[in-house]
Amino acid sequence: MEIIIKIGEEIELHAELNDTDTAYKIYEALPIEGRGSTWGKEIYFSTPVKAPLGESAREVLEAGELGYWPNMQAFCIFYGPTPASRGHEIRAAGPVNVFGKVKGDLAPLQGISGSVNVVVEKKPV
Repeated sequence: MEIIIKIGEEIELHAELNDTDTAYKIYEALPIEGRGSTWGKEIYFSTPVKAPLGESAREVLEAGELGYWPNMQAFCIFYGPTPASRGHEIRAAGPVNVFGKVKGDLAPLQGISGSVNVVVEKKPV
């Protein structure tokens, strides 16, 4: 399952979703549009998706990983350290279900701060 994430007017990312219940729920809910906020080098926004915290949920992530945070029903894009990070690690505010990963360059995300419009769509076949 592949998706396209559009951030603002300029940024378009492609991502591959995992074979997990959370990934399927998010994929079925697409398209999703939200007002994204930044928290360090993380963009997150609320979704209509409801999913429980999975057994494999974790707080430390890799750059480009997509996480779902059940507390806020949030779609999260991790691309660098957050205020919760220790050193150079990438750490979420709490455990998230990792459901996919951005393919390609994350450099366009580095200049984002504040609030941005985010649209997530299924990649056309």
